[in-house]
Amino acid sequence: MGGDERLRLFLALRLPDEVLDAVVAWQTRLRGVRLGPREHLHVTLAFLGSRPAGEVPGIVDVLRVAAAGAGGIRLGVERYRETRSVGMLVLADEGGRAAALAEDVQERLERLGAYRREGRPWLPHVTVARFRERPGLRLDPPPVRTFVPSDAAAYLSRLRPSGAQYEVLETVALGGQ
Repeated sequence: MGGDERLRLFLALRLPDEVLDAVVAWQTRLRGVRLGPREHLHVTLAFLGSRPAGEVPGIVDVLRVAAAGAGGIRLGVERYRETRSVGMLVLADEGGRAAALAEDVQERLERLGAYRREGRPWLPHVTVARFRERPGLRLDPPPVRTFVPSDAAAYLSRLRPSGAQYEVLETVALGGQ
């Protein structure tokens, strides 16, 4: 990748295999929607959008430093929710530690000049489906116990006619793990 090439990037927490297994099995209950594939299931910390490829090392460094100080993150599936275009599993954030990590990452990215925060507060969630018209599903969430994210990652998102394709550029350990 050239330094001037533009890349669509985001930073996220990755989910452990047992959580991915439970969510993928639960997704079979979703009808009339485009399901998020297993490799797309994550908890976004910051969506950066289109950034110059030359910024990737600095962005990954931000994630590495913030993640090193982020210990004790524990998440649990709270409920299923729909917005205008996505179905999501909203997560409970025990002790607010995931929110603190998201805040740290976003603040560091802003100082780097690579990010501008959204107007709404960060919501820990996993996008499980996309749709053109809200299906109005009323579902109990999957039976997932409280879990610790496996790690954090910088992702490249490539838009395709069939939907976005995600590629993990680099993973970093979370502090205390």
